[in-house]
Amino acid sequence: MVIVPRERPVMTGLNSFYLDIERLLEHYQGEIGAGAIHFLSPNAEAVFFFDKDDILGGAYQGREEEGNGKQAWTNMLKVSKVGSFAVDIYEIDPEKVYFWANIPSGQEIYRDLSTEFTDLERLIKKMASEKLTGYINVSIGNGDEGGLIFLSNGEIVGGSYSWGHGKINGSLENLSLLIQRTEVSSGVFHVTRIPVKPQPGEKATPKAHGQPPDVLDWLAALLKDFDQLFSERKIKVDFRRLLRHKFIEKADKFPFLDPFEAEFEYAEGRITFTGQAGHDELLGAVVQCAREMAAETGISPSFQTLLDAWR
Repeated sequence: MVIVPRERPVMTGLNSFYLDIERLLEHYQGEIGAGAIHFLSPNAEAVFFFDKDDILGGAYQGREEEGNGKQAWTNMLKVSKVGSFAVDIYEIDPEKVYFWANIPSGQEIYRDLSTEFTDLERLIKKMASEKLTGYINVSIGNGDEGGLIFLSNGEIVGGSYSWGHGKINGSLENLSLLIQRTEVSSGVFHVTRIPVKPQPGEKATPKAHGQPPDVLDWLAALLKDFDQLFSERKIKVDFRRLLRHKFIEKADKFPFLDPFEAEFEYAEGRITFTGQAGHDELLGAVVQCAREMAAETGISPSFQTLLDAWR
């Protein structure tokens, strides 16, 4: 994904055919300290982010190939010597440049959240309270309209909207319009987290599990077998998606299961839990959700047999 923060252009309309790109970069590293260099041609587009010392990251996207990181920068230098690219330079605050540089390496943490179960404004508030560094990808209606909302440490730092021709724009008016359109035409949201650069001397704080390992293992085994039961009975609903929707539905009663709080996570047959709920409360909540899923999909007797065996 090639995303360019265009709010602060320093130089635009240069032509790579007449430039020494490496010397151009060195000049602006000294001149502005941190920023982005954007390349555009009819066949390809690329953006790379830099600070005063080095290229931090970026992305290249062509008709037949694409790439991220420093290798993409090396390839871009070669291509720019034989092709003709329009080159623009943008200034970025030094504390924000790492965010932009790592957009291509983001990891999706929520997928296919719909307005049927939550609204965009609530989702934004949740991600802000969790100090998300990343972005929310919004698809409206049949996908003809949409937008990207960028957050750094929970703070909205920009947005890209289909009616803005893909340009980064921090306008609150556009954000409000995006929220309104999801309310009128429905929407689907995906949330991506971008790795945060640790500060010098900072150490990651390990998460402490709120449950004994055997309880989490028991629940993980139950959900894994329940997932397998969906496959055996040819239930035409994605198990993990239905489970997530059920947790959202029960979030008021069991807030520790709310996917937006990210205290309970089930993936690849394993569970991590960082909440404060006791093991009886956690077991009861998950089993209740599973029972309701079984009833809604017409497989309650089979699930009860499974539950009895695990008890």
